[in-house]
Amino acid sequence: MLPRFYPIFDSASWIARALPLGVKLVQLRSKDLSEDHTRAEIIAARDFCRKAGSTLVVNDYWQIAIDEGIDFIHLGQEDLDDADMPAIQRAGLRLGVSTHDDEELERGLSFDPAYIALGPVYPTILKKMKWTEQGLDKVTEWKARVGDTPLCAIGGMTVERAPGALEAGADIVSAVTDITLNKDPEARMRAWMEATG
Repeated sequence: MLPRFYPIFDSASWIARALPLGVKLVQLRSKDLSEDHTRAEIIAARDFCRKAGSTLVVNDYWQIAIDEGIDFIHLGQEDLDDADMPAIQRAGLRLGVSTHDDEELERGLSFDPAYIALGPVYPTILKKMKWTEQGLDKVTEWKARVGDTPLCAIGGMTVERAPGALEAGADIVSAVTDITLNKDPEARMRAWMEATG
């Protein structure tokens, strides 16, 4: 059973701030760094999470994840195009997959993922996307389709919106800017844990 609160951060230092608050599932999504810098971030995040007894999910960098003993990765649809899925499966990595439409959902489910992410549920400022907000009705529809596979709601999620996403059928709610742009990120994370507890 995966925790319901799933923050995503772009550095190991953010993860180090989250773990003392009791965060048990966290993603490292580092972009635009050199491979050496990315590897160093992944190793640092791995070590922080091991010490805290928390689960680290590495976004995209599946080969480094295998090399450094990470057992959980997240891949977007473009990442799936380039990833060596047989190698990932041989290494026993748990997999989360981003989905936005029917075709992507079917593709994601074909890999027997540890969770399916649906987004953006609400408008998001994090990245330019070709999809408009999916809405809570889509969360309910997706949950009916994925069955026992955990469903993660992502995109524009806030503490205030989290209960609605969970009521709509999400098992997990992911947050990025609602935490990192908050003037008191630690207080915001505590509020997240209360809202999803």
